[in-house]
Amino acid sequence: MSEINRIDEVEEILEQICENIPEYAYDNLNGGIILSEETKFHEESVGDSLVILGEYRRDITGNMIKIYYGSFMEMFKYSSHEELYERLEHTLLHEFTHHLEFMANEYGLVIEDKKFIDEYKKRYDK
Repeated sequence: MSEINRIDEVEEILEQICENIPEYAYDNLNGGIILSEETKFHEESVGDSLVILGEYRRDITGNMIKIYYGSFMEMFKYSSHEELYERLEHTLLHEFTHHLEFMANEYGLVIEDKKFIDEYKKRYDK
């Protein structure tokens, strides 16, 4: 079966979502929003069972949000446009929340994400 290429659709959806995000949310997001073609697996993943759809990154190049197109295609390749939109919106808003919490010196979502990983690991620790 040939690979379905939806990268143009994903780019278009991300642009639509970004238009609805308030300007203040972009403050200090100097690395912008990057759509990477890679599929990224979480470092705690057992096999290839836990993909990373997006992440908020802070490093020497700046603060940025990365969305992993390959990961989205791993999970949602055959999803409708509407479902893909919802999944991308959820992921992008999640990463913006990380950014805004970091700027406010709050880490509620980091704690929530850690709890998710701890629960995931419990399923494989037997």
